[in-house]
Amino acid sequence: MLEELRGDKWMVKVTLENITKVFGKVVAVSDLNLEVRDGEFVALLGPSGCGKTTTLLMIAGIYRPTKGRIYFDDVDVTFLPPKDRNIGMVFQSYALYPHMTVYDNIAFPLKLKKVPKNEIDKKVREIAKLLRIDNLLNRKPAQLSGGQQQRVALGRALAKEPDVLLLDEPLSNLDAKLRILMRAELKRLQKELKITTIYVTHDQVEAMSMADRIAVMNAGRLQQYAEPEELYNKPANIFVAGFIGNPPMNFIDGTVYSKDGRFFFDSGEFTIELNKEIGEIIASKASEVVMGFRPEHVKIFLNEQPNSIEGLVYVVEPLGRDVVVNVKIGSAVVKILASPDLNLEPGQKIWLVFDQKRLHFFDKKSGLSVLV
Repeated sequence: MLEELRGDKWMVKVTLENITKVFGKVVAVSDLNLEVRDGEFVALLGPSGCGKTTTLLMIAGIYRPTKGRIYFDDVDVTFLPPKDRNIGMVFQSYALYPHMTVYDNIAFPLKLKKVPKNEIDKKVREIAKLLRIDNLLNRKPAQLSGGQQQRVALGRALAKEPDVLLLDEPLSNLDAKLRILMRAELKRLQKELKITTIYVTHDQVEAMSMADRIAVMNAGRLQQYAEPEELYNKPANIFVAGFIGNPPMNFIDGTVYSKDGRFFFDSGEFTIELNKEIGEIIASKASEVVMGFRPEHVKIFLNEQPNSIEGLVYVVEPLGRDVVVNVKIGSAVVKILASPDLNLEPGQKIWLVFDQKRLHFFDKKSGLSVLV
């Protein structure tokens, strides 16, 4: 059944070349270059106003780029209207027809294409079974839950056998439990159909858990385009480092210097010795840096340790399996993930030891990583 639904044409590469979109004096997207491989699931991730939805709407043909070209495989679709691009799109609001049944909502794009009635019936029922809504075909949208409406909207998009599936924050209206369930369902469906998919979200957990690659955007510019693991372990700049990860990465300004063949990071309130290999790389590129470390890459000790720094417990946030310990280091407050077994109390003195292999350093002026 999947092969019948998909067909060979459901494997399309999408290429954006130097795409720019300007609204009046506002540059919404600036000089964006991006390639989405055949059958790949790519997430456009970033805060509100970063240009991700504008980019999606240009791929859809709803917006026309101010500059640049868009290709589906080797076909230039820059100036083609949406109806000629063979795309499927699911919006945040689902945009279902309230007066139509589930069956008719899914069948609607096929009726527009004047597909024979028996073929429409076969395809609607196949898609409904694939999405596990085949028992809802006679209901209307008002009789459905949010998750069921989302599946219907997805079914309508798939019914026309699109070359590219475009999803604009389709899970944001669902409650937390249903979002987690639908993330897994969408990922399963995309992998089974192998349809080229571009997914817009501001939720980094959604992007990290679902996408093959993630394009992180900010202020209309692409910050980094990589697999989730690379974004997490090798962020290209401070913005990506702070946006990916929950709780987010901690940052402390300081300088790196060498003395007697040893290398040190000095924040002005504490000093730690760095591994020689890391120290040499940093010192060769920048002196004023921002040190970044993730909450899970620091160990808490109740007694002073070699190359540790002293801190005071500020606030403890229980999360069940873990606790987030807010630690005051001089004037800065950082977040550390720890075991609840530590039983820490506000005002308690502790010592922190960094996992040196997991430290990140960024040039203070440019914000770029000096270790990538």
